[in-house]
Amino acid sequence: MFLLFAACGRESPPSAPATAEPAPAASDTLVGSVTLSRLQNADAEPGQWLALGRNFEGQRFSPLQQINADNVAELGFAWEYEAKSRRGRVEHGQESTPIMVDGVLYASGPWGSAFAVDARTGEEVWRFDPDVDGSYNRRACCDVVNRGLAVWEGRVYVGTLDGHLVALNAATGNKLWKADTLEDRDTRFYTITSPPQVAKDVVVIGNSGGEFGVRGYVTAYDRVTGEQRWRFYIVPRDPAEGPPENAAVELALETWGPDTDWSSGLGGTAWGEMNYDPDLNLLYVGTGNSTPYSGWYRDPSGKDNLFLVSILAINPDDGSLVWHFQQVPWEIWDYTATANMILADLEIDGEKRKVIMQAPKNGFYYVLDRANGEFISAAPFAYVNWAIGLDENGRPRVNPKAVYKDNPSLVFPTFEGAHNWHPMAFSPQTGLAYFPSRAEGMVLSNEDEYEWTQGTMNVGSGVVFGPDYIDAMMQEDQDRHAATIAANPDEPDASLREYLTAWDPVTQSARWRVLLDGNYSGGGVLATAGQLVVEGTATGHLVVYHAETGDKLKKIELGTGIMAAPISYELDGEQYIAVVAGGAAWLNRAAARYRYENYGRILAFKLGGGATPLPPVRKPQRTPPPPEDVELVTEVVEQGEKLFHTHCFGCHSGRGEDLLSAYPDVRRLTAETHLIFNDIVLGDALSSAGMASFADLISAEDADTIHMFLISDQRALYEEELAEN
Repeated sequence: MFLLFAACGRESPPSAPATAEPAPAASDTLVGSVTLSRLQNADAEPGQWLALGRNFEGQRFSPLQQINADNVAELGFAWEYEAKSRRGRVEHGQESTPIMVDGVLYASGPWGSAFAVDARTGEEVWRFDPDVDGSYNRRACCDVVNRGLAVWEGRVYVGTLDGHLVALNAATGNKLWKADTLEDRDTRFYTITSPPQVAKDVVVIGNSGGEFGVRGYVTAYDRVTGEQRWRFYIVPRDPAEGPPENAAVELALETWGPDTDWSSGLGGTAWGEMNYDPDLNLLYVGTGNSTPYSGWYRDPSGKDNLFLVSILAINPDDGSLVWHFQQVPWEIWDYTATANMILADLEIDGEKRKVIMQAPKNGFYYVLDRANGEFISAAPFAYVNWAIGLDENGRPRVNPKAVYKDNPSLVFPTFEGAHNWHPMAFSPQTGLAYFPSRAEGMVLSNEDEYEWTQGTMNVGSGVVFGPDYIDAMMQEDQDRHAATIAANPDEPDASLREYLTAWDPVTQSARWRVLLDGNYSGGGVLATAGQLVVEGTATGHLVVYHAETGDKLKKIELGTGIMAAPISYELDGEQYIAVVAGGAAWLNRAAARYRYENYGRILAFKLGGGATPLPPVRKPQRTPPPPEDVELVTEVVEQGEKLFHTHCFGCHSGRGEDLLSAYPDVRRLTAETHLIFNDIVLGDALSSAGMASFADLISAEDADTIHMFLISDQRALYEEELAEN
């Protein structure tokens, strides 16, 4: 499962240098002046937050303790900054962790926007809005989000949704250089939602798009000039297109069978956070799931399929692979190793070990030696049935019942993961890791046929059903699952439970768990030396717990859902806790967006602060009268519903007040919109706002058929509301 690998030589030839504007002036280097020395000695500046995880270990632990378990009840509002989207009326999710350097707070937003604000007041210093074609919204599987930026030596690095890495002047926000990171831009749906990572002399960026059929890779660029230094491909290419680019790809190719379907690109995108250990000079990259999910269509040989769902250690000097550890060979469940990784020094069996830790989707908490990738330990932190266990090398023993090729399978955890991307924190003070976790299963069944199709979600044969579809024959798994959550017997619904989990990585056991409110609720986590654990929720609250016991100490209503992780910093003798807030597009009946308008905000809190201002109350939507002069044919409406679910449901899943989505409810179109429906769906009438044309996938007849379904649904909604009133 792990391999110590010799230097592989250079990856693909570097691209031409990106056109660079003048570098920051000497005076500007005082702004955003993060250096390797400062980051390595982050504890000497406890008031700063110099990187996404504060220190190079990525622990998201603040040594500050002015705000502590004894006085956190006095925590109140200090300031806010409205980070509203400037693209149409859709408000997308906010997923970035801020960075605070010398009094300036930096954060990224949807589409790859970036903000710099005064960390004392929230006053805007500058704002960067990338010139991204709105049609790229269609290329993003999971909203046009961005999970963070990097600040280094007077520069701010951010990835844009359309696949560019941009360097900005940290003092002014002016663009210094812009590099195009994408291959096959016209034929493959690549995007960037991940944060860049500085590693020595390069800045490295990954990409997203696995579900759309791409070949994952990470690319390193010169920090100063933007010139491409190297590219590391996570999965091999079709041998008919040429030999492996280097020794790492050659190694990976050996783990793919002769009947591999190369058309889909195979996946393996790196869309999460990376880490860099300057002492070992190793860059750590977590890789994603397969395309398609179903291995029998992707590679019927059943081989491991490297480097899917793996942690990679790469030499940033030349892009060579040093070691790798694969968590899920021949991945078929959309499990990824893209959750944030944490570096720590732990005493295990009486020996001090330099470890890397991760709590990925598949439900096992992994502890590896970060110098050589050796497997140290792993244990399930949620109910797991896809694997019976792990062998002494960390290789899973797959449960045959979880393979859904011939029969539907009830699989735990769900494709959303026992823990997804929401950042985990680690406290050296308590020795515990803190992260949101989920106990939920899914039913997967095989499709009769699969063929990769450009421009559509290519999950393959994994069709996901909700709990209502769970067959009684699978009751044994349900009973075992229920036993794992028996600690909360008062909760009636056993189909989905979410927790804030405090995990001991040495004993591989939970110290405590706290049940969260609402589905898809738990955001990223901050731990502090004040014995605090801070987490935001989709219900629109910032909640503070005792780090040792899990006791709830403070709950602040923001009125805005939170997915991102909070940070803490200190200025002028005052400690602040700050968080980027903005709800996701996903459906959650307990979400704040059901009560309040949803838009991006950065909020900060301090002791003695005031009441938090709430967003405007969301006004109930009313369904406009549907067209009356349209004759609906049952067969056409049914076909339209199928086409809608194939091409439109990913964004426009909301229907009425019960299922609120961040995207427009297309069952409530105005009379004017009905008149230009085909101009929107097949043309570019709303492309600037993110609604791309689908003329490459559907015909005019298909568009009319979808329209008939929407009119039918709108009539039903309209009649329901009339009956209620």
